[in-house]
Amino acid sequence: MRKIHEGMSQPRLKLASFNIQTGIRTRSYRDYLLRSWQHLWPTSKKLNNLDKIADFLRPFDIVGLQEVDGGGARSDYVIQTQYIAKRAGFPYWHNQVNRRIGNLALHSNGLLSRLRPHFIHETPLPGLPGRGALLARFGDGDVALHLCILHLALGRRARMRQLEFIAGLIQGLPHVVLMGDLNCSPGSPELEMLQAETGLMDPVPHARTFPSWRPQRKLDHILVSPSLEVEAIQVFNFACSDHLPIGVEVSLPESYRQAA
Repeated sequence: MRKIHEGMSQPRLKLASFNIQTGIRTRSYRDYLLRSWQHLWPTSKKLNNLDKIADFLRPFDIVGLQEVDGGGARSDYVIQTQYIAKRAGFPYWHNQVNRRIGNLALHSNGLLSRLRPHFIHETPLPGLPGRGALLARFGDGDVALHLCILHLALGRRARMRQLEFIAGLIQGLPHVVLMGDLNCSPGSPELEMLQAETGLMDPVPHARTFPSWRPQRKLDHILVSPSLEVEAIQVFNFACSDHLPIGVEVSLPESYRQAA
């Protein structure tokens, strides 16, 4: 693994986004019924699956996670973001709890990073409680890289409100990567609105991520500012959830190297 410098002098970063479904491995629609009990009760199978996920994520520099359990009884009180970070050797991690169901479940977004975030901002999203956004900043000033991790609502009206809110949050920031399970496909009105308001680009709009056993829709996205040159993007055939992970390698602008 190449060394990543805290001063943002590294010209390339490998990024990934993954909805891990709280560590539940789903290989068919039938599994939603047969394994539904795993949403309520702990099992060693989840830890085994988290180990596989951590090993898969080890080569990446920054990862955004969705559908993480933040230490509820159903995960045997394991903060899954922290567990994956330690297993994969990420020195920095952050868990954002968006919905608590007693001590049973803590629905969360997660950040794993080999770079030290200079600032992390959590915010709830409009609509019914339980959805949130995590915004991390790497670096300072005009050369700062901002990473936004999202898991949007199922309904289009709610998603439109949520993305309007996010557009206002990131509008004007020079270098942005937005990633997550957006629960909508390329060309949807809400995504088109976001891209029109922010200038974010989808490097490969036709990659499919859901369901993992027979991908038919692209629900998982990584959008980038035009200032970030995309070297490679890939949907990985790694079926340890009902979503497939998506990854991108970006080349940072010359301003990073000049500021480092």
